[in-house]
Formats: sequence, C-alpha cells, structure tokens
Amino acid sequence: MDATATIGLTGLAVMGRNLARNIARNGHTIAVHNRTAAKMTALVEEFSDEAREGGGELVGSESLEDFVASIQQPRTILVMVKAGEPTDAVIDELVPLLDEGDIVVDAGNAHFTDTLRRQQALEEKGLHFVGMGVSGGEEGALNGPSIMVGGSEHAYENLGPVMESIAAVVDGTPCSTHVGPDGAGHFVKMVHNGIEYADMQLIAESFDLLRTVGGLEPAEIADVFDEWNRGDLESFLIEMTADVLRHTDAETGKPFVDVVLDQAEQKGTGRWTVQSALDLGVPITGIAEATFARSLSGHAEQRAAAREMFSTTSEEHTVEVDRDVFVDQVRAALYASKVVAYAQGFDQIAAGAEEHGWDIDLGSIATIWRGGCIIRAQFLDRIKEAYAEEPDLTTLLTTPYFADAVKDGVDAWRDVVATAAQAGVPIPAFASSLSYFDGLRRGRLPAALIQGLRDNFGAHTYQRVDRDGSFHTTWAGDRTEQEA
Repeated sequence: MDATATIGLTGLAVMGRNLARNIARNGHTIAVHNRTAAKMTALVEEFSDEAREGGGELVGSESLEDFVASIQQPRTILVMVKAGEPTDAVIDELVPLLDEGDIVVDAGNAHFTDTLRRQQALEEKGLHFVGMGVSGGEEGALNGPSIMVGGSEHAYENLGPVMESIAAVVDGTPCSTHVGPDGAGHFVKMVHNGIEYADMQLIAESFDLLRTVGGLEPAEIADVFDEWNRGDLESFLIEMTADVLRHTDAETGKPFVDVVLDQAEQKGTGRWTVQSALDLGVPITGIAEATFARSLSGHAEQRAAAREMFSTTSEEHTVEVDRDVFVDQVRAALYASKVVAYAQGFDQIAAGAEEHGWDIDLGSIATIWRGGCIIRAQFLDRIKEAYAEEPDLTTLLTTPYFADAVKDGVDAWRDVVATAAQAGVPIPAFASSLSYFDGLRRGRLPAALIQGLRDNFGAHTYQRVDRDGSFHTTWAGDRTEQEA
C-alpha cells in the first residue's frame, strides 16, 4: 500500500470518528482503522466527499499492517480507544510495526501515570509517545476541541500543526498547545475534568437552591441561567444548563430534569484529580466535594434508609426568602465558588508541574480552555490576563479582578450557605469553597492544636511562632520542652 496519509487514527467510536472527520475536512489525508472493519468502511463511505470538500482524504485499512503502511514516515498515529488495558493492547500491536522516530499518540482519557509509563517504555524502543488530552465531547471533536499535548518537542513539531488546524479558535488563537513533556498533557486534562466536576456540582446546587428554597420551577430557573449567561457567568455549562432545564419530557409532559434518575455517574477523572491532589498536598476542596457528591448520589440503599429514619415534613425546614434577592445571592455565591474551583485547579497544575519537572505555562492553559472544552467560560480571559501580568502568581484569588468579585459576593455567599443549612439543602461544593476561602484569609488556624495533639500521642514534634526549630514536650513526664 502506498504511504499517502500524513497522520493515522485507530479507534473509530464516536470521539475517534468525529476527530478523524475533523482532521480530514481541514485538509489532511488521514489513515483510519478500527478493530471492527465495518466501522472504518462506514466512515469512509459516508464522509469521503466531506473530506474532499475540505481538501483532505480518508484512507481506510482493514488490517493494522496496511494501516501503518499507508502513513508517511515518520508516522504519527492517534489511538482513540478506551483508557487502560485496551490502550495498552493497541500499543502492543502497533509497536512491532513501527520504525524508529515514529510517534504514538494516546488521545483518550488516560491516567497521566499510565502515560509516564508508556512514554518510558516506547522511548526505549526509539519511539515517541504523546499523551494528548482532548476536551469538548463529541461536538468538540468534530467542530473544534481544546487540545492539551504532552510529549517531546520533536513530537509536537510533527503533531502540532495538525492539531492547531482542527482545534477551536478564540481571538485568532488555536486552542491547542504543547503543555510539556511526557504526562503533562494528560495531567492537565485530568485537572480540567476535575474543575468540570466542581463546575457542574455548583450549577446543580444552584438549581436545587433556586427550586427548593426560592420556589422556582425548572423553566423559570432556565430563564435565570439564560440571564446569568449574559454576564460574568457566561460559559458553555451555564448555557447548556438553561437548555436542559427548559426541556420537557415527551412521554410524561414533565420537566425533563424530573424524570432523570438522581444518581450521577463518573468515569474516573474526578477521582484521579482528588487522589493526585492528596499526593501533592494541594487542597482542592470544591473538586473533592463534587466528586464525593456524585458518589453519595449513587448510594441508593443508604439514601433510602436515611430518608426512612430521618424523614421530616417540608414545613420543618421552610425558610422564607425574597425570591429576587435570593436569586441574585445564589448568582454571587456561584461565581465566588467557581473562582475557588478554578484557583484550586490551577494550584494543582502548578504543583504537578513542580513535582514532575514540567515547565507548564499556566497562562497558555487558560488560553486554550477559552474555546472547545467543556469548562470554556468568559472569565478564562481574566485568568489568562492574570498569569500574563504575574506568571508566578500565588493564587488567583488575590488578583484584583477576582479579589473584587469575591469581596463583592462574600456576604451573599455566606447568606446562601446559612440559608441552605437552615433549609436542609445539601450544598457541599458551595460550603467547602467558602470554608476554603475563610481558611486562606484566617490569621490563625486551629492546626496549632492538631500539632500539639500529634506531639502528645506520637511525639511528632511541633514548631513555635517565636523561634526556629522543631520541639517536643515530654507529655508523659515532667512536660518540659526539648528541641528536636
């Protein structure tokens, strides 16, 4: 088979299929392959004309050998299969067919630690391995995603121009960048998904508050979100929320949100984000609570038992609010909590970069998240500007724009959290974000007592406020203090 393709893609489920179409209709000849050949054949037959109209071509192969042979050297091959063992299996099949200098790109939602392992293994064989995060879902893959590329500079020289040509574009800038070496791309994509968890949980809590406390119906709440989407909260998720809340179930005539089971699923990236943050010692409380909230929603038997044991009448927790005032308070609390979630996410990226020796430009991450990805939002422009002005920024919360936003909204934020507690409405993401903010700004935290307790039961030592060094008190003896 003649090597006519400039890039290849194997794995033609929805994301792979749409990404292949995007590449082809942006002027590239792409080789496509799938374990089930029928999917490859269907793609080529259905969309070859679309590819040619864009100046590209879809080149299908039934066998992996023919697929590899159809790609020009040095080959660049995208793998779009399920994360974990399926990805390893495809890579193991590909490697014997490749030549030194070829590039293998995992474009799935892989754990960055798997990417580190794979990169090292392929490097020993003279191959380049790229972990590439792709955000935007099915629509983004087809019409312009946000792309976070890890791996070597050499790999990006070959892969980058293609990815930049298919990515979303904001203000003339493609939403694709070389994040850093080895696992950096998948690490940043993981944190992106963690922020996404927090963002969706905060939106869901806002909906619950507006309905349960404010008394608004889903269609009315859709109007509220539409209004919010015309201001500082403008984002893809806010827009989508209005769309979902306005939808009516055709079968029952009820609001769509009322016929959906209240048990949210997850694919693992939220858990990975929290586990990584724990390893790095970075508090990402909003993301963690959002992840745990999904877990709690799935514990149907425990929830049923608790409802039976602790059931209350609705009157017991009725809280009277001025509806219009409360709507605006929730908006302010949502914005402040959203700032915390993004600040925590960028803190984690910075800590991960330091831990693994990745030189990640945080401003460039904000830049590529402005379009294509799920968490794209107006205020990412503000984050981009903040890191442009101060690359070594300690926390986004102290930048003038975000500091003013939090100061303006903090009273409403506190009122919303207090009202929710009185009404018995769970708001783990709102409340934990407020506690995080208060923890940052507090002059002195009760951690001093924790240090004393640790020294008392385990002789773990403590430090003093008035002199350097570590100390231990002989609690079981004469209680004299010793320098450790």
